[in-house]
Parts: sequence; C-alpha cells; structure tokens
Amino acid sequence: MVEGYKKSEIGVVPKEWDVKPFGDVFKILSNNTLSRDCLNYHSGSIKNIHYGDVLILFPEVLDCTRDDIPYINSDVLLTGMSLNEGDIIISDTAEDETVGKATEIYNKGDINVVSGLHTIPCRTIERKYTSGWWGYYINSKCFHDQLLPYIHGTKVSSIARDSLFKTFVVVPPIEEQKRIVKALRDIDRLIEQSEQLVNKYKLIKEGCLHVLFPNGENKKPEIRIAGFDDDWEQRKVTELGEIYIGLVTTMTSHYADHGALLIRNSDIKDSHFEFDNNPIYLDDEFAKQNASRKHKIGDVITVHTGDIGTSAVITEKEAGSIGFATIVTRPNRGLITSEYLCSYLNTDTHKNFAMNISTGDGRNNYNLKDYYECVVPVPSIAEQMKISNFIDGLNNLITLHQRKVEKYKMIKQGMIEDLMTGKVRLI
Repeated sequence: MVEGYKKSEIGVVPKEWDVKPFGDVFKILSNNTLSRDCLNYHSGSIKNIHYGDVLILFPEVLDCTRDDIPYINSDVLLTGMSLNEGDIIISDTAEDETVGKATEIYNKGDINVVSGLHTIPCRTIERKYTSGWWGYYINSKCFHDQLLPYIHGTKVSSIARDSLFKTFVVVPPIEEQKRIVKALRDIDRLIEQSEQLVNKYKLIKEGCLHVLFPNGENKKPEIRIAGFDDDWEQRKVTELGEIYIGLVTTMTSHYADHGALLIRNSDIKDSHFEFDNNPIYLDDEFAKQNASRKHKIGDVITVHTGDIGTSAVITEKEAGSIGFATIVTRPNRGLITSEYLCSYLNTDTHKNFAMNISTGDGRNNYNLKDYYECVVPVPSIAEQMKISNFIDGLNNLITLHQRKVEKYKMIKQGMIEDLMTGKVRLI
C-alpha cells in the first residue's frame, strides 16, 4: 500500500478521505412524471428538469440562470418537491449505459425548480459540501461503475432508486473539495470559451455563404469579391461534371480491418469527413471488383440520405475510398473547382432546394434525378478560387477551435479520473 492511502469499499483512496454509503450522505426526494408536452421554453413560474436534458444537454453543474431549463405549462397540475441549491438530479433511464448521469443545481436564487420525468432527485443530509463537488463526483467513472451491476433492461436501460443505496461516495476534506471543483470549473471555462468561438465562426460562415452567392433571381451576389463584376452563369449541375451514385448493395460481409475506406452518408459533414475514430474498410477483392466506383482527389461527395445536400471534397486521405449510397460529382475543372462546388452545395440555398425537391412524399432522400435539377451559380474560375479560399479559411478556424474543445474535454476526463480517486492531490 502506498503511504498516505488506504483500502476502501471502492478501492484505494487517500487516508484523509471518508468513504460513506450513499444513504449516509443523501436522502431521495420526490419528482414528477411530466412529459415534454407539459413543458415550454417561453414562460412559466416553475422550471422542470427532464431526464433527456440531463442525459444530453445539461452539464455536471447546472447554472439555473444561464442554462436553458424548460417551464411547466401553467395549466398543469404539479407534484414533487421544489429543489434547493446543491441538490443532485440523477437520470434513471437511458438508451444505453449513460443512465445515471446527473446534474447539480447551482445559482438557483429565487428560481423555482423541480425534478421531472425519469429522474431521481437527491439532497445531502448535511449541508457541509462545497458547491459543485457532487455534480462532478456523481458523474465520475469511479461512481458510475458502481451502478453498472444494477442497470437492467434491454431496449431501455434503467436503475432503481434502491440501487443508489448500494453504492459508496467519497468525501475529501472541504478545502480539497474546493480545489478540485475549481480545477474542473477552470477546464469547463476553457471548453465553453472554445465552443463559443466555434459557434461564432459558424455564424460568420453562415452569413458569408448567404451573401457571397446569388439568391433567387439575382445574377450577382449581395457582396462581391473585390476585382470582379461580371454576371454569373447559371448552370445545371449535370453540365459541370460526371455524376454517379455510390454503391447501393449489402457490404457488411466485405467489411475488413484494412482495404478501401467506406464513406457513408453519416460520415459526410460540412466540408469534411468524420469517421468517429472507427472507420469501416472494404476488403481488397471487393474494392477491386468495384474499382470504377473508387473516389478520386477532388470528387465532391454529397449526402443522399440524412442531412441531405451536405457535401465534402475527397482529399489524399480519402482517395481510393468507396461511397455507400452517396452522390458523387467529379467536376470538370475547366468549368468549376471542387472547393467552390462544395461551398455552394453547403449553402442554405442548395440545402433548401434539396429538401423541397426531395421530401414531397415524406422521404428524406436526395435522389440523382432530384440532384440533376440543381442549378449552380458559376462565376469565373479566379473568383471561384477567391470565394472557396475565404470559406476554407473560416472552416480552418472552426476546425481549430473544435479540436481545442475535443482536447480540453479529453483533459477534463483525465482530470476527473485522477482527482476523484485521489491519484492526483491538490493539497
């Protein structure tokens, strides 16, 4: 045993830390069972914590003055206790093992807040813990792992209230709690600042896409790149290059650890590809049999099913890949650049066109015959390059700050793991 540490019911922890049964620290309060139909985001006197928001939207520590908490409709009969500062709301249902995710009430003031559907509201028996400690701790791996044996269900995962009383919590000295919470709040601020910059540049890009391309019957954009004043041509996309649909066949038997990269509609994002660190490959023999469908550098890949119209350009990283039910445009480079075409396809003008032409019968598919009707505003190659270079610059800024967000989130996860178990001490 390392000096200064002790064995406990949940593993090795610092000697100064108390390890207590959940029921010695918390009592469980009552909640309501109001569905989304009973809530609104406009007005009301009581705010309601819905389990879906805990799972997806709310952070570990919920600032009641800032975060978007829905109101209960004025005509709804309310049950359940009002929450206090420092209360914990735990989700008891989810579609996976995220069940048990929690948020702590913070900065409540005079705001009336209650705990809603599929939640377990908890209140400490004694008010001697620093604000934020339980929000971070209940969401830590060292606590959540204790819940795993008690999760039940197949299609939906749930935990019973009684299961919480089979778990243990750690209680560091109050000063150490404060230091840990401050460190985690500092990294949360870095994440928030980077997310704000991502949103800022996305809004700038959205505005630029709107004014840098002609709208409606206009033959010129609202704002013109300096040095250009000629009218733009209007060309059907079929005039601008070769177009085909990606393979539409069962491929699962040809999945492999290496080979030709498979690009699905869900992998296509605005001007880039995301494979969620889990790319799918097709075996060499299958890829060889479909060599004519392999993507080349500069091909523009457009979503056929899902977020229809969204497009990205094949780079060296994706060259030789094969698409599954995606729209592929291989531009005639004498008429249009890949980057410019991709930028136009990602505008609201094109996406609205794709949605309107493709969803008349309730489908969410952008078929080739629909895509063939797309009309693209085309300036000179020189102006195309200026426009796409400007948009690419904004894309690079967005990507830079998105990577910072991901980096800070990874750092935070490591901090929680180390700080909540006492592996790293802030004393």
